[in-house]
Amino acid sequence: MATTDFIAAIELSSSKISGIAGKKNSDGSMQVLAYAREDASSFIHKGAIYNIDKTAQALTSIINKLEGQLNNSIAKVYVGIGGQSLRTVRNAVSRTLEEEGIISQELIDSICDENLEVPLADMSVLDVAPQEYKIDNNLQADPVGVAGKHITGQFLNIVARASLKKNLEHSFEQAKVEIADLLIAPVILAHAVLTENEMRSGCALVDLGADTTTIAVYKNNILRYLSVLPLGGSTITHDITSLQMEEEDAEKLKLQYGNALYEEEEDTEAPAVCTLDDGRTIELSLLNNIIGARAEEILANVWNQLQLSGYEDKLFSGVVFTGGGSNLKNLEEAFRKLSKVEKIKTVKFVHNTIHGYTDTLKKDGMQNTLLGLLAAGNENCCLQETAKPAQQPAAATEPKNMFENDATLIEQEAAARAAKALREKEEKERKERERKEREQREKEEKKRKKREGPSWFERTFDKFSKEIFSDDDMK
Repeated sequence: MATTDFIAAIELSSSKISGIAGKKNSDGSMQVLAYAREDASSFIHKGAIYNIDKTAQALTSIINKLEGQLNNSIAKVYVGIGGQSLRTVRNAVSRTLEEEGIISQELIDSICDENLEVPLADMSVLDVAPQEYKIDNNLQADPVGVAGKHITGQFLNIVARASLKKNLEHSFEQAKVEIADLLIAPVILAHAVLTENEMRSGCALVDLGADTTTIAVYKNNILRYLSVLPLGGSTITHDITSLQMEEEDAEKLKLQYGNALYEEEEDTEAPAVCTLDDGRTIELSLLNNIIGARAEEILANVWNQLQLSGYEDKLFSGVVFTGGGSNLKNLEEAFRKLSKVEKIKTVKFVHNTIHGYTDTLKKDGMQNTLLGLLAAGNENCCLQETAKPAQQPAAATEPKNMFENDATLIEQEAAARAAKALREKEEKERKERERKEREQREKEEKKRKKREGPSWFERTFDKFSKEIFSDDDMK
């Protein structure tokens, strides 16, 4: 049975593009109805799209897979935006009234509009996180209705390179996929894994991804700082390849034997080793020296960002790690040793209870942003059937097929053409049968009339006709 009411979302990360569709239940849980993913390492780097054609191709494949599982068409999707150039910039806008008065909503709107006009070289404002408003000497979260003469609005603008958003929008446009809403991925992730108490009392969320590490700081339920480091789990994997192996093998070693604080056991006679598929052996101490050195660099940069935020001593709920890179053994202890922060934990899954696809959506921190996007959606993304408008005459030139080299899409198109040809053939055969049956009925009717001779009406009509015409002749 086709599903007609669902929310669809897509996450574009450095390692993969993931798509999901599901619905929210009345108890706050979510039912996952469809899931698909495509590798993105060849055309998305550090969260930024570098090849629009390949991205559009992957998006088309994701949508096709989701629609196949839903047995229905997707009209639009919620999309998360992130990447290396994403960061926050503080800005303040001040106004002085002629005399003390009540702060109006129109004044606040005017201040907010002026904030958006701040000049940014090669950057664009993706979203704004309003901080507090300072009215005379008092801070107010909600300034409307407060009396004062001087007001300063403090804003945290979430900005990124203009190309980040433009390339993302071009990719979806080329794939003919409508964006329901473009959401800031780290903000969506924070609301999916942090509790309200943590965001109010002060907390830093560290998302360790494949190519990037994102740091988001919250205090009093307001985003206070956001930055993205160009380092992640794949950086560690790349370092391991220096031991003369492919990245796939290096990733396996990292996941199986990786330790951010490895220590050799003293009572062992021979050093511990791991065996590769080709028969070679590598000492675990050598492997983890490489892993530990890069992990320490990443964590040191995270701590430096927290210090730059100015909130390192105001994080009463500590630091929360998430993302695929947070699975590295002893990561929490390594950061505790470096930063002296005691309150550290790792979140592997979102708050919401998830039903369906439990084998695919593992609790390893890698799908938290995608599930957060699903939770953030509030509009039905199912394509509603409407009357088709009259088609305009097709242009003389045929459009170029940008997916002509995609084997999956070619198979899908071939199947669609074959189904259409079969329908046309069946329709033609049906019409031919009806024509032959009609001709047969007409022949049989003629034969019947010939056998029976003229009907009573015909004989009577002929008789009267003859009498009338013969009387006229006599006259």
